[in-house]
Amino acid sequence: MITKKRKLANAKVDANKAYTLKEASALVKDINTTKFDSSVDLHVRLGVDPKKADQAIRGTVSLPHGTGKTKSVLVLCTPDKEAEATAAGADFVGLDEFIAKIEGGWTDVDVIVATPSVMPKMGRLGKVLGPRNLMPNPKTGTVTNDVAGAVKDLKGGKIAFKVDKAGIIHASIGRVSFAPEKLVENSMEFINALIRLKPATSKGTYLKGVSMASSMSPGILVDTKSVQN
Repeated sequence: MITKKRKLANAKVDANKAYTLKEASALVKDINTTKFDSSVDLHVRLGVDPKKADQAIRGTVSLPHGTGKTKSVLVLCTPDKEAEATAAGADFVGLDEFIAKIEGGWTDVDVIVATPSVMPKMGRLGKVLGPRNLMPNPKTGTVTNDVAGAVKDLKGGKIAFKVDKAGIIHASIGRVSFAPEKLVENSMEFINALIRLKPATSKGTYLKGVSMASSMSPGILVDTKSVQN
């Protein structure tokens, strides 16, 4: 059953129109139906074949205005790195005790950072962390000796993204409480990061489609021309 609020929100969005990024960033606030500060997400369909290794787009980007959510970070490291990680703001720091907790099913964190030296111990955690996209990876900056830098980046608005099997990348670029200008700037930073990662083997249109939506609200089609400099 569609609620009255959702019907009103649907009526404000022209499903056949491609809005400019600026228009979409204002409209997504206007059609929000939740009482909480909903996440605003971008969904970008790329002209890539994710089955090909060089077209399996993934990376990170630091959003100028953050995501509006403070991420909880676990750092898995040797004792000599613990003080550094704690001082940088990590929520959890340790090694063997957390590996045991994860093996038992604990995954109550948003991101896990690990030093290269402890990665051999991480192999057996793949079944738990893999499906939740929590396994540390050098490509996303979560396997590093600079644990302080990684924690500060993650707390400051750095997000990781990865193309799915359908060739779509999903990312949270803010909250409905953000001013439209901040949503525009975060969106452009994210999309520019995707453009920089365009593989040489990708043929035809690279940015095939962009849409913006907040939690439990209708999606807004964004004109791809408005997001390309």
